[in-house]
Amino acid sequence: MANLILVTGGTGTVGRVVVAHLLDAGRQVRVLSRGRRRTGPAQHVTGDVRTGEGLAEAVAGVDTIVHCVDPAQRVVQAALRAGSPHLVYISIVGVDRVPLGYYRRKLADERLICESGLPATVLRSTQFHDLIAAMLRLLAKPPVMMVPAGWSYQPVDVREVGAALSSLALGKPGGRVPDLAGPEVRTVEDLAGSYLDAVGMRRPILSVPLPGRVCRAYHAGGHLAPGRAIGTIGFEQYLGEQLAAGTLPYDDAIRDYTGRRPSKRTHPH
Repeated sequence: MANLILVTGGTGTVGRVVVAHLLDAGRQVRVLSRGRRRTGPAQHVTGDVRTGEGLAEAVAGVDTIVHCVDPAQRVVQAALRAGSPHLVYISIVGVDRVPLGYYRRKLADERLICESGLPATVLRSTQFHDLIAAMLRLLAKPPVMMVPAGWSYQPVDVREVGAALSSLALGKPGGRVPDLAGPEVRTVEDLAGSYLDAVGMRRPILSVPLPGRVCRAYHAGGHLAPGRAIGTIGFEQYLGEQLAAGTLPYDDAIRDYTGRRPSKRTHPH
């Protein structure tokens, strides 16, 4: 039984959910983030997984690390020096099939973790509802909502991903475990229509064919896992809950996914 669990990125989209589940399970949780330390039932430490600053202190004495941010190299190095705790990593379905730069980095991190000698567990999920909603909000800004022709998504709720990660953290290392995907494969046009209806916007939706290897991989469904439709919370349910709470995400979802703040040039796929 794990005594102390470190969650890197524990204040982010999925990290917050993981922390809450672990605390509910009665575990001691340490949260690593780049921001100011916070109060609460979890221990909060400041550090940076990119530079390695604060990692030695963050991993000291932990039995398990749930790594919810990128990159992984410094975390792996710190974990090896700290006695090889169980490292649980969240990745993305299709990192080995879609030739996107961000996906390649995630795949390299997967390989680094699995080949490091650490006891490890890697879970891939499809895109979060949060990211799809943020993307659609961005695309809905012009008078005509242009979406990629022939693309589909299988969005999953971050609460279900966070629950799965916390469960894996409390279990034994499993290597690459089965993917976790949302309940439905939906065309991007269908998702765009649901988003516009939910937020009360009127926009014509124009499907635009896009060139390139990345777009062909998305068109072919390389980022989907229809055989792993484990999630139960659909996109419309998610939108309704977020709108009722006044918390429909934008900046945070894109920043958590890409590591950058959104701009007019940001395309969060």
